[in-house]
Amino acid sequence: MSSSDLRFANVNCEGVLADLDLLPAAYRVLLKLRAYSEPGGLINMDQAAIATLMGLSRPTVNAALRDLDLAQLLTRVRNGSYQLNPMLAGYLTVRDCKAAVARMPAEQRLNWPGFVDQYRRNVDQYQDQLAEQRRKRAEKAKAKAAAEVRRRGNLRAVGS
Repeated sequence: MSSSDLRFANVNCEGVLADLDLLPAAYRVLLKLRAYSEPGGLINMDQAAIATLMGLSRPTVNAALRDLDLAQLLTRVRNGSYQLNPMLAGYLTVRDCKAAVARMPAEQRLNWPGFVDQYRRNVDQYQDQLAEQRRKRAEKAKAKAAAEVRRRGNLRAVGS
């Protein structure tokens, strides 16, 4: 079945995607996965297969998939399985398309007025989480180094 046999939601998804300012690889991955999706938007392909298909590294694919998830354009169902936002997925009938979109929460719809701002908030929140993880790792490393200095000091005191 080709994508020309599928029906898509009547929404200006290209305009919304341009406003999201996604990573360049995320745009490429999204378009490629959309072409490989089943009716309804399910994609059964793991990161290694996506990387090979696109000629990208696994870390690049991982970052692209994370960006698409933050933008609510693609979600991971399980390892090797992803689901397109219903407004980007293709359907066998217009009725299926309308039903899928009707089941969506308003804030996940590409035409929701706050969609782009929500993506930006999601990215900011993710960046804050990463910064917190880095801070905790740095504190742990500093505590470990201090403990090592104390241990060495105790060893010298015993040997004196």
